[in-house]
Amino acid sequence: MTARPIVALTSYAEPATWGVWSEVPAALLPWTYVRRVADAGGAPVLLPPVPEAVDACLDRVDALLVTGGADIEPARYGAAPDPRLGPIRPERDATELAALDAAARRGLPVLGICRGAQLLAVARGGSLHQHLPDHAPRVPGRFEPTPVRIDAGSLLGAALGSSTTLWCHHHQGIDRLGDGLVATAWSPDGGIEAVEDPDARFVVAVQAHPEEPGDTAALFAAFVAAASG
Repeated sequence: MTARPIVALTSYAEPATWGVWSEVPAALLPWTYVRRVADAGGAPVLLPPVPEAVDACLDRVDALLVTGGADIEPARYGAAPDPRLGPIRPERDATELAALDAAARRGLPVLGICRGAQLLAVARGGSLHQHLPDHAPRVPGRFEPTPVRIDAGSLLGAALGSSTTLWCHHHQGIDRLGDGLVATAWSPDGGIEAVEDPDARFVVAVQAHPEEPGDTAALFAAFVAAASG
């Protein structure tokens, strides 16, 4: 049997309720991320927001998936907080920035999703729009369809084609691209919907949520294939 490549998925640290337990601090992640990686042939493992554990974990995995979540602390990209900034998670910022650095040093494939795309830009010296009212979800907690135009010559384009509809839930977005990144997808108003590092084996990040139901299996297949290489 062919070994599955091990994919580290960054996770939340939030109070959670299940069974007889109520509001217990937990490391957690929506199941859709886990299922997508497993369905693509990967072996998903959670990377909790514990900065001191990052290097040991990245030594043992084949790829990194940086997931969605809370807003990034604006000080990370030299900005003052906007009044419309949402909750921040400094420990998660520190962990995921360290993970992106560790993945780059090891040449690991990286897939960023929503917050993950924003954090990749920040990690490379870029910046964010702290609030994009036209992109904010009309109903919190509900994903909304967004048409996306894709550079057909990009890794994302090879997987999803030159245009598609993806599910989104965000109120922030990439402003200034970080070092080595190029934009590879755009929303109808010209906002950046995906970035890639063309010099890396596989570094792709999308603003939308391809882990949600939709025809995006090819993206996860390409990511896991890169992890197998």
